[in-house]
Amino acid sequence: MSILERHDTSGVAHLRMNAPDRLNALSDEMLAALQDAFDALMTDSAIRAVILSGAGKAFCAGHDLKQMTQGRQAEDGGAAYFKDLFDRCARMMTTIRKMPQPVIAQVHGIATAAGCQLVASCDLAVAAEGTRFGVNGVNIGLFCSTPMVALSRNIPTKQAFEMLTTGQFIDATRAESLGLINRTVAPDLLADTARELADSIAQKLAAAVKIGKQAYYHQLEMPIEQAYAYTGDVMVQNLAFRDTEEGIAAFLGKRDPDWKQ
Repeated sequence: MSILERHDTSGVAHLRMNAPDRLNALSDEMLAALQDAFDALMTDSAIRAVILSGAGKAFCAGHDLKQMTQGRQAEDGGAAYFKDLFDRCARMMTTIRKMPQPVIAQVHGIATAAGCQLVASCDLAVAAEGTRFGVNGVNIGLFCSTPMVALSRNIPTKQAFEMLTTGQFIDATRAESLGLINRTVAPDLLADTARELADSIAQKLAAAVKIGKQAYYHQLEMPIEQAYAYTGDVMVQNLAFRDTEEGIAAFLGKRDPDWKQ
């Protein structure tokens, strides 16, 4: 049984974390499997969108606390292991942003600590009604400092700080209102909703989505004048694509585009 399952349908890669007995915790093995899968997808031109889900009762319960406890047994109290763990986790999370394909989190049950970070790191997210989100490490004396990075880039400052300092959960409706997820749906509609979103993206010109995703995240870190200059250059590059020229011609001619990519 694979800890991470993948199947592809019509340009969409479906990844499912498959450690339900551990609530799909981000163990060393899970982190490695996710990193390998995302690295492979980076150069897979047949895939235009990715859906990430979890098997069993939960999407992801964060880091594997049992493994972390074992890591603490080293002579240095686990400092080297923990540094390496969080470096590996950060690399995996940031790889999602670097991928050319949009990644959609399909969330149910709970998404806590680094599991909530994983949702926040994905480009889009849909969740089932009743799903709970939290960065609740503070409840066991461990402030969720690394999950804070992605969370604070998704939701307003005071709401993020409240979640981090109280360790309280929010439900899917609240998560949607804050901007952590895009949509809340009935549990029996969750997979179909994620797939419809992925299919909609997969029908677009892949080269345009790729250059647009890269530009989206780059411009967020820039002052507004620099962002406009940068994105203007990106649009010039985009307009030079043969398929973009065809898309414009098709729109003006009221026909479907004959894209080659």
